[in-house]
Amino acid sequence: MTYAADLSGIGVSLDRQHIPTWNRVVTGILSHAESTAADLNEVIVKAPDFALAQAVRGLACLLLGRTEMVAVAQEAYREALAAAKRLPPNPAETGFIDALGFWLQGRPSAAADRLQQVLDQNPRDALAMKMVQAIQFVMGRPDVMRRSAEGVLPHWEGHAAKGYLLGCHAFTLEETGEYARAERAGMRAVELAPSDAWGLHAVAHVYDSTGRAQEGLDWLHGREASWAHCNNFRFHVWWHQALMYLDLGNFDAALDLYDTEIRREKTDDYRDIANATSLLARLELEGVPVGDRWEEVADLSDKRAGDGCLAFADLHYLLALIGGKREQAAARLIGNMAKARSSDGEAKAIIGRNGHNTALSLQAYAAGNYGVSWLHMRKALSDLQAVGGSHAQRDVFTRIAVEAGLRGGYLDETENLLNERVKARGGHQDGYTRRRLDFLASVRASTCETQSRSSGIEESI
Repeated sequence: MTYAADLSGIGVSLDRQHIPTWNRVVTGILSHAESTAADLNEVIVKAPDFALAQAVRGLACLLLGRTEMVAVAQEAYREALAAAKRLPPNPAETGFIDALGFWLQGRPSAAADRLQQVLDQNPRDALAMKMVQAIQFVMGRPDVMRRSAEGVLPHWEGHAAKGYLLGCHAFTLEETGEYARAERAGMRAVELAPSDAWGLHAVAHVYDSTGRAQEGLDWLHGREASWAHCNNFRFHVWWHQALMYLDLGNFDAALDLYDTEIRREKTDDYRDIANATSLLARLELEGVPVGDRWEEVADLSDKRAGDGCLAFADLHYLLALIGGKREQAAARLIGNMAKARSSDGEAKAIIGRNGHNTALSLQAYAAGNYGVSWLHMRKALSDLQAVGGSHAQRDVFTRIAVEAGLRGGYLDETENLLNERVKARGGHQDGYTRRRLDFLASVRASTCETQSRSSGIEESI
């Protein structure tokens, strides 16, 4: 029989006694709760004919961006199809199964589109809403994420999970440059759903993008309970706090958060590696010694460098290998990226195109070939959003481009890049931009002074 699940907004093919556990699964996915996997496994064990649970399991595995998880996702797909034969799923549930199949074919965009169809037909489906957001985020499509969220907003009055939708909407507003609206939506999201770490972190993104680091710290301080329940997403929120300290020049505080929170658990999840490597790289660009911290993430990244699942993951593994002086491993990873072909799926196409150019720039920068690094990175930045992640996460590559330009002598071009960065942030300057523009001004003043002295000497002769 089919019963209504409070948070899905649709009827699900699940006995009434399992609905509370399923609702915990949906809420857990919305709030990035650490307990979600255990709740999902409980539903799978107690309701083996519930195909939707297996489909969600498979999609979650693919979102992890780990090569060994593909086999687990394939198993989940087979289990979902078998369960569907025993207990026919409803049309929405079938959409989730189809989406998993599309992604396993190397077509994550088709998977997201299929789930969007489910959402269009069931605009109050919280699970479909969040899964669309998650997949499109990996694909680097904030405009699509925003349209999806805004398409269902009118249907969510009185919805028990409305706060989580507002959190998703807030993030998409920030990523598309609507900072004031994003700030308001994110704050309202946390007000309605105090456990909405995604909405809380969307507001942190606003403060990062608008150069208001101290306000960002004030926003996060005292709200730790909003992300304490999270899976490894909690490390990412701490990462945002470290970025704020970094922007204010409080490098010791940023390093302390690295040691005590960001790398509290030495995981090899690519998102955790991304937090670590991008923070260490930013610190080194500011001239801050980071000791032997590269070694730990380089060891882990060396073991994951053959995954080839996501460009975003590969690039952060590469940062770790370069930081840890693993030149052969870095060259091997870049070689693998060069071999990625679109015929092997959408993710491979992005690795071989967008990711590879960025990788070549990072390699050249590490070797001191700053002019080559600049040229590769400028080419990569034109379409780097396709690798996924947020503007804040990808900004480490923009900063490396700036440093390569400064060191390679591309002063005018680097100033243009900094101005492009300011324009993309709605005209706001952060501490990093101010420091680099001040440096450029001092270099130019010094050059003018040197030229003036040379001219005076020539005239006296």
